Amino acid sequence: MSVAVATDRPAGSVAVAGDSARSFLEGLVPARASEAADTVVLVVSELVTNALRHGGGTCTLDLTAHPNSIEVAVHDPSPRAPRMRTPDVGAGGFGWPLVNRLATSTAVTRRASGGKTVSALLMR
Repeated sequence: MSVAVATDRPAGSVAVAGDSARSFLEGLVPARASEAADTVVLVVSELVTNALRHGGGTCTLDLTAHPNSIEVAVHDPSPRAPRMRTPDVGAGGFGWPLVNRLATSTAVTRRASGGKTVSALLMR
């Protein structure tokens, strides 16, 4: 089972992506525990926020359910990969380290059509 959500308008896009992720997770059988679902929604929020802020202002979210995991993939037009930086309360830098702590794996791949895909795999 998978779902794709295009977020081409920054205002409200993160909320739309989070709502779409929650709806996607509610449709899975068996359903994910509430805490596990919250973790997926948090990762979606962080990756979509990063894509909108640093990746060109538009992105597409793909969610895929595998037998033992949930894959969150966010595509954006920027070729620039996320980077670890020292978090700063005033300047940010918390999102990518958080995603890497919550996910079992993360990957950044360049797209032939341009831009990149940032993906995170979370246990189901």
